[in-house]
Amino acid sequence: MFLKTIKDFFLKKIIKKRLPNYKLTVTTEKIQTIGLLLDESYFSAQDNLIKELVAQGIPEKNISILIYKDKIKKKEVFDYPFFSRKDITLGGEPVKKEVLDFCENPFDMLIGYYDVEKAPLVWVTLQSKAKFKAGFATIDKRLHHFMIATVAEKYQEFVSELFRYLKILNKI
Repeated sequence: MFLKTIKDFFLKKIIKKRLPNYKLTVTTEKIQTIGLLLDESYFSAQDNLIKELVAQGIPEKNISILIYKDKIKKKEVFDYPFFSRKDITLGGEPVKKEVLDFCENPFDMLIGYYDVEKAPLVWVTLQSKAKFKAGFATIDKRLHHFMIATVAEKYQEFVSELFRYLKILNKI
């Protein structure tokens, strides 16, 4: 518990230091690949969310997923790459290769599918090389190009609103 508090403190300090200099880039490219950053502590219907994205015309092979979970049990099995707080060092460096690969992948769009701000999730969003970032309005406004005011449980509403505006922005 104490280590968790210390790690969160240092991650928040790193985020606070990098966020004022963080600039979102503007691109006019169409969205073909999607990185999906999920917080499984509050939302566990990732398969339904993926089905909604596929229904909007994004091929499933073009969707990469990284799942965050607060506590991972030893015998717990995941269908997708995952990480927890312990997979990021106090200095803000990823320990797991999956986290580093996800951050370095230049997705056309990153969907930060978490509506509760947690330091590891904000850190991955900040580190991501995605060209366009979308997320929830409850998260720091400087992280995303586009924000939707809803809750994570309403994934159908989130996806329909997102793609409605992506069409208006000529992104799809």
